[in-house]
Amino acid sequence: MNRVKLYLACLAAFLAVDAIWLGLVARNFYREHIGYLLAPDVNWLAAGIFYLLFVLGIKVFVVEPGLRSGSLRRTLVRAAFFGLVTYATYDLTNQATVRNWPVLVTVVDLVWGAFISTVVSLAGFRVGQRLGIS
Repeated sequence: MNRVKLYLACLAAFLAVDAIWLGLVARNFYREHIGYLLAPDVNWLAAGIFYLLFVLGIKVFVVEPGLRSGSLRRTLVRAAFFGLVTYATYDLTNQATVRNWPVLVTVVDLVWGAFISTVVSLAGFRVGQRLGIS
């Protein structure tokens, strides 16, 4: 049950931080740079599946190994790398295949991916410690 609580804590952290990013900080940025590609409405099913899978990836590949090692530093390094690689998969594929995909969007997204993965992993690591997960 503690592992479910850990997942839910990571999910809550991700949703909160990403809502701030998408709703307040980067809202106009994406419209300005890739508005020509944006759908008029969000596909919430696809977004939900992304969130559930991405957070599961953070938990399985970053937070749980970090808790086993007992190293916050190692956890945060792995988190930043995980976020960089996962967001690079999307953005660099777009860079390679989508006409006029802006390099600036790729750079911003890679930094964002590393940042949000690190913040969520920090929260997950601390919650995992409190739950006694190792």
